[in-house]
Amino acid sequence: MRFLHTADWHIGKKLHAFSLAAEQQDAFTQIKTIAAQEKVDAIVIAGDLYDRAVASEDSVAMLNGMLKELNLQEKYPLLAISGNHDSATRLETGSDWYTATQFYLNTTFAGAFEPVTLADTQFFLLPFFQPQQARNYFEDDSLKELPEIMKRTVAEMVTKFDPTKKHVLVAHFFAAGSSHHDSETKIEVGGLNAVPVDLLEVFDYVALGHLHDKNALHHPKIQYAGSPVKFSASEAETEKGVWIVDTDPYAAKWVPLRPLNDIQILENSYAELTDPALYHSIPNDDYVVIKLTDRAVIEDVLNKLRNYYPRILTLTRVNGRESLTVNDDDVVLTDLAPLALFENFFTKMTDEQPTELQKKIVQESLAELKKGDQDETN
Repeated sequence: MRFLHTADWHIGKKLHAFSLAAEQQDAFTQIKTIAAQEKVDAIVIAGDLYDRAVASEDSVAMLNGMLKELNLQEKYPLLAISGNHDSATRLETGSDWYTATQFYLNTTFAGAFEPVTLADTQFFLLPFFQPQQARNYFEDDSLKELPEIMKRTVAEMVTKFDPTKKHVLVAHFFAAGSSHHDSETKIEVGGLNAVPVDLLEVFDYVALGHLHDKNALHHPKIQYAGSPVKFSASEAETEKGVWIVDTDPYAAKWVPLRPLNDIQILENSYAELTDPALYHSIPNDDYVVIKLTDRAVIEDVLNKLRNYYPRILTLTRVNGRESLTVNDDDVVLTDLAPLALFENFFTKMTDEQPTELQKKIVQESLAELKKGDQDETN
């Protein structure tokens, strides 16, 4: 059979303060198109369907719409698991009757030992799990470290192998030899941070989720699909896509996805950044990471650059900055309200505006100080 392997949709995720809903919807449309063009028999989603355990209403509506399109409208069998970002309990709601339309969603450790058979292939769906779940299932408190847990888990799965079928593991974890990106939450299971790859080689293919780059692991039959959208500046140069896998004879083909709005990294001076030759070459909706080469103090530089690049993610100085000296303008700032004074000082010191959380912390601190003054007066 032929199936499409994708993972780490993280519906509801934001890139700094920017919503990625448009990018995620566009990536989904491309995935659906690829599935049709490649004439796949099923679609595998290897965990982290949502970005948060308690997803927003908009995120739930978006994911439900995507799954409905693939499963109910296009009639693709879906095989999915919960990841470390998902709430297994919330995600599994309705899973008992999803199977009526060949939507196989597993969120429990015990469910991983009940293979789903489609055509010539048995799929074992292993969601993200905590070590205690494995100890409870095997009734063995001696299982402490991840290698022994996975060795026992795989051995149990092998007993369910149909020798006339191919065997695919769908899982969500960090495999030995892989490398992280900034947007990935570190997973530690049983005190260790990696599943030994050699324990997985008994399967004909392992469809992994959790790491956002297909190149995080190099193995012919154990693959990360990566995320369909770029979720951090560290992924700026990462090609996104999906795997098309044939089970017999085995073949795996990478099909790239085109980013709706890309992440651009610009290392330039202020003069170069404000030159029409440069900023006109950057799509207005692309996300921008600026590495400013100037050392001189540039008043309100971040807001000024936003006039040219509306979606600036970060601004850093690659060569440091000249020392500030007090001038008349700085003295006048003392007449500002405390919060405004903080925002101005923060921007001058970091070339960035404070986040809403940082402003909230300052407001709460100011309120506490004010309350303390009032109590002392009384």
